[in-house]
Amino acid sequence: MIMTTFIAKNWFLIGLFMAIFLAKLEPSIGKKGGILMPEITIKYFAVCLIFLNSGLSLKSEEFKKAMSQVQLHTFIQMFTMMFIPVFMQFVAIVLTNHGLLSPTLVNGFIVVSCMPPPVSSAAILTKAVGGNDAAAIFNSALGSFIGIFVSPVLILFTLGLSGDVPFFKIFAQLCCTVVLPILIGQYIRPKIVHWMEEKKPPFGTIASCTLLLIIYSAFCDTFSNKDIDLPRSELLTVMLCVLLIQMFLLYTVFSVSQSSWCSFSRADTVCAMYCATHKSLTLGIPMLKIMYSGDPTLSFITIPLLMYHPCQILLGGLLAPKLRTWMLEEKVIPF
Repeated sequence: MIMTTFIAKNWFLIGLFMAIFLAKLEPSIGKKGGILMPEITIKYFAVCLIFLNSGLSLKSEEFKKAMSQVQLHTFIQMFTMMFIPVFMQFVAIVLTNHGLLSPTLVNGFIVVSCMPPPVSSAAILTKAVGGNDAAAIFNSALGSFIGIFVSPVLILFTLGLSGDVPFFKIFAQLCCTVVLPILIGQYIRPKIVHWMEEKKPPFGTIASCTLLLIIYSAFCDTFSNKDIDLPRSELLTVMLCVLLIQMFLLYTVFSVSQSSWCSFSRADTVCAMYCATHKSLTLGIPMLKIMYSGDPTLSFITIPLLMYHPCQILLGGLLAPKLRTWMLEEKVIPF
């Protein structure tokens, strides 16, 4: 009975570690080109399902209210596209001056800071915790659209690189996988709202299971990547830096969101923590392949981003139970 209660309460965390374990056991199944074909099932179907699910579960008035939260949106977009790039410049100086990483890997961290937020993980984690998922969905979509144009400019400004980025193709993909499913869900919702109130479909569980599938695929790609050919000491240094950076960013967002400067609600704080600190691998890798076309250092430049992506989901998942408790109990601090 105790074990059953524990599993029921912590099934997502258990699933998180199981996903990583299975990915390590046989990464060829869930990697790009593998049996699961994540380049189609994850990139399109899973992401579409996430936002269709969100469109069905969100009350229209909540979504409209979230869109009007200008202060929250401004804070998230400025933090992810301004504060993080500036902060990463200082990190790069420290790493370079102390000779902790090669210049190419240091540039990889700068590239990570220029990336837009992801279109799915931040919104799913926010919903799983019970935060302002309507604002999270809006900011994930908004940040991705902004990033299509801003990220190449930031990379050009910080590293001096340029390239032809297929803006229209990425814009069309975001419309098909994010905006359209949300609109379809919002259109269908009034027609089945009575059925949903009666049956109470498990929207949160569906989103969490989809996230576990995304985590599994991300770690399959990481474990099967043969381009990561670095000395173990450097790999460990990159992993430690990624972890410390994310912890610092999460704590900074939490502190500022709860300070007198912002005074965000707890639901908005959870949204800001995930949306402002996450970076997109799905948009980032294609963008880098175009901008670094023919550059032999591309595989090394992408290593920090390849590690940042699964780490942000893992850390966000581990933090979810504490944030959920903090959401319910006024005096509990999640750190």
